[in-house]
Amino acid sequence: MISPDITARPQASALGVIDQSEPMLPMELLELELSLEGYAGGDAGFCEAVRRAAERSGGELLFDLPAAGLVQDCRRIAVLRIPAGAQEMRVVLALLDDNGTEIRMQAPDEETAPLVRFADAFIELLERI
Repeated sequence: MISPDITARPQASALGVIDQSEPMLPMELLELELSLEGYAGGDAGFCEAVRRAAERSGGELLFDLPAAGLVQDCRRIAVLRIPAGAQEMRVVLALLDDNGTEIRMQAPDEETAPLVRFADAFIELLERI
């Protein structure tokens, strides 16, 4: 489920921003969320489901990791880079709930800013290789 306050949260990444003046959810996140609707549950399938959804949207899965207190009511976090226009990319998060049954999309916020800074550094490193 898409976090209801996704447009109210600032984008922490330098890779693109969510236009908070726009009342609708960004189309990229809506499409990504819809492609995850068939998720069957469990940690094992989470990474693969998110990877396939990111690829279908023209993006990529950067990495996933245990939530370990980074986000409430969350078991795993996947960090994705998805298109945010013709030339821009945006970092977004896919969160597996505590039950392991539902994936919700979330724009980075203050709580996840360190994770997004790590993702930005990871991307920069990959681009240099």
